Amino acid sequence: MGPAASAADAPRCLADHDGELPVIDGTLIRLTAGHLPGDRNPPPVWLWFSRTGATPADVDRCWQSFLRRFDLEHTFRLLKQVLGWTAPKLRDPAAADRWTWLIIAAHAQLRLARTLAEDLRLPWQRPAPAGRLTPARVRRGFRNIHATAGCPAGAPNPANPAPAARQGQRTAAPRPATTSARPPNGSSPSRQDGKGKVKRQA
Repeated sequence: MGPAASAADAPRCLADHDGELPVIDGTLIRLTAGHLPGDRNPPPVWLWFSRTGATPADVDRCWQSFLRRFDLEHTFRLLKQVLGWTAPKLRDPAAADRWTWLIIAAHAQLRLARTLAEDLRLPWQRPAPAGRLTPARVRRGFRNIHATAGCPAGAPNPANPAPAARQGQRTAAPRPATTSARPPNGSSPSRQDGKGKVKRQA
């Protein structure tokens, strides 16, 4: 974008800029597809790299990062719609951070279990090669993995009772039983005096 460009051609960040538009140096990358299914001929894609004198390695990293953005979009869609990242209504920022880390841990488990899960695909889905299942398909068969996978934690130890309880003795005196009787209908309530005797009111 040179100084002769008009304000109408300016991006939104420079819409309110007064005077001539600034010159922004960078590298323009033209990306073309060699072959697509169906013999399609798509137009080239232009990428902007905000660095001058880009090396071939920089250019390769730019277009590869551009292609990887589709994987990032599908990952965020999985976290939100399948794993419920945005389902809880959390008000505390610390709780939101903990919930985000739990979702990340669950996603990592699905990635690590790709070689253990079976392809429980839907009728309209194509078969996936072994070890290349998506996290959504791994989640579908994760219940079978959970039933056969071992647990890193040991078996819990039962709590040891007190020595007196092991010998069959009672560790505390039994509490006295308390009963409460309801007076019959039509009778006056009773009251107890200081000596423990029950007096009836006339």
